[in-house]
Amino acid sequence: MHKRRARGVAGLALSPRVLQFIAMAFSSIRLLVGTMTGNAQVVAEEIQFVLDKAGLGASVLPMDDASLDDIADGALIVICTSTYGSGDVPDNARAVYTLLTETRPDLSHVRFALFGLGDSTYPQTYNFGGKKFEAVMLELGAKPVLASHFHNASGGTLPEEECLPWADELAQSILALA
Repeated sequence: MHKRRARGVAGLALSPRVLQFIAMAFSSIRLLVGTMTGNAQVVAEEIQFVLDKAGLGASVLPMDDASLDDIADGALIVICTSTYGSGDVPDNARAVYTLLTETRPDLSHVRFALFGLGDSTYPQTYNFGGKKFEAVMLELGAKPVLASHFHNASGGTLPEEECLPWADELAQSILALA
């Protein structure tokens, strides 16, 4: 009897054993969303679609519903966040960011990726929301799976379109860990 193989990124055939290993290696892939207007939520849902299509289960969680355990429990974390005001993290992400900076948990067992949204019209604070999360994750020992991507709202592309090739790279990077 011939076993059917799942199709992953770029048509790669993935055996059920490889998919099971990936599922065990990462209890889940969690997309944490920091947003004021909903744009980062849309981006996270697009990234989730790409990861699901690659055979990688992912869930989207607004940061105002997240706890420190949602970051530190060994899941692979994908942070999708905008920048607000004078280079701040969005209101719904403030509590998580504060927890990370004040409690300083050891995240050396955590893998992460980050997609930031910003506007270079404000050069002094361009993408600071994402850059702040990236900096604290690295300081706490988390290891990036892929280079962070910073969307520019003045660049002429929609973030939900620009995230697709990055999400495909993310899926490939996760699969390469197996």
